[in-house]
Amino acid sequence: MKKNSITITYLSKVSFASLNGADKEVDNINPIKKVTLSNGEELPYVSSQAIRRALRDRLKEMEWKLSPINEASASKGVPKTTCNPREYIDDDLLGYMDAQKGKEGAQGTSKTRTSPIRVESLLALSSYKGDLDFGTNYMGKGLKDSKGKDIQPNIFETEIHSGFYRGSILIELDRVGKNEGFENGEELSSEEKAKRVIAFIDAFQNLWSSGRQSRFLADISPKFIAAAYMKAKNPIFLEAVNVGENNNININQLLTVKEDYKNYIEESIFAAQNSIFPKNDNYTNLYEGFTKIQSWIKNYYNVK
Repeated sequence: MKKNSITITYLSKVSFASLNGADKEVDNINPIKKVTLSNGEELPYVSSQAIRRALRDRLKEMEWKLSPINEASASKGVPKTTCNPREYIDDDLLGYMDAQKGKEGAQGTSKTRTSPIRVESLLALSSYKGDLDFGTNYMGKGLKDSKGKDIQPNIFETEIHSGFYRGSILIELDRVGKNEGFENGEELSSEEKAKRVIAFIDAFQNLWSSGRQSRFLADISPKFIAAAYMKAKNPIFLEAVNVGENNNININQLLTVKEDYKNYIEESIFAAQNSIFPKNDNYTNLYEGFTKIQSWIKNYYNVK
């Protein structure tokens, strides 16, 4: 079997945050997104859409030219990108879809590129305990409304959470810079493919979401990674990264996964930020971890 993908499962640590807003049930309470388990436990999460948006934003900050957003081709459709993966890194790595209505009763068509980078939501490992941040907006203090009445302070509450969050990504190396969107079998050079995937890894290492950051600044960049250079497209560590007492990673779970899938793993590495996780002989620091991942990318595309 040939090498074809990289999978990374990661942990972020959040001390005090309201990461991703959900629909309001009460006007003066700003909820966070949560999933309910079979036992009734509620786990906060950051949606995969929010993670993908954050990655796009990071690429833009890194001065990559992103695909312009255009009006939907079909009425009541969603806005679309330019759908040009040759020209734009986000169309290439994150994919697109442009649905067009058929004329005079004819069947409609769609232009799609399935994302070579698969993204899992960032899910908390600890439940939501009902914590709320109480706030009051005094912007109107001393002013009057259109009827001449004093503007009253606006009281509101925001759901907050603290704990570790776990997410995963899977990079299909064999689909970058080719196939959908590249006509007549043409594809990008190996150098450009490697450059784009390494840029994505840089964006991922510095992952930061702009949502709700004005009052609840939070760092969701990876603080622990379990990564593998694979011969099969399988996010093998997705359910296996867990934290025990004193912030100790359950390393035995990860070693068991490595053994179970050793026929499909070319290389693997575990890396952690030692300011958060105790040192362990089974993992290195984040610098060496991400450097190793970049070496896998260069190896796959055979570039220096």
